Amino acid sequence: MFIKFIWLIKAVKKFNKQDQRLLAIWAAECAERVLPFFEKAYPKDHRPRKALEACRTWVRTGVFKMTDIRKAALSAHAAAREAKENKAACFAARAAGQAVATAHVPQHAFGAAYYAIKIAAANSANSEIKISKEIKWQTQHLPKKLRKSWKDWQSLRLPKHLRLAIG
Repeated sequence: MFIKFIWLIKAVKKFNKQDQRLLAIWAAECAERVLPFFEKAYPKDHRPRKALEACRTWVRTGVFKMTDIRKAALSAHAAAREAKENKAACFAARAAGQAVATAHVPQHAFGAAYYAIKIAAANSANSEIKISKEIKWQTQHLPKKLRKSWKDWQSLRLPKHLRLAIG
């Protein structure tokens, strides 16, 4: 177990601020693609949308206030917990929470993409095709210089049943 943990630490890539901003933009795009699942089910709950606004504000201004980022992320995840009966809405809110958390830890961007993939998987009809299409879209919209990190993350963290749909 300890050796696996050390290997995982070594596998985590460090990103510079510009790459972190690019990851945040991409994470916000991934989350915005699925946000309608949440907003349709919970039209009066704006917490996930506000999380994405906080993410975009950080990208635009570079101003990082941990209290603001943390509040936005935790609020989106609270919305997800309240939406647990509706998987797609829950996953969409989690994607927003992960996107804004990218301001703190760049790898959270991959969490936003992961929850978008989970929405594709939750739709049982043609889920493998939907997962494959979602991952293809995500990969194509990520800057080329960051795609290897995304592929590495998939191989380390994406559950096997979702990786199988990639091919």
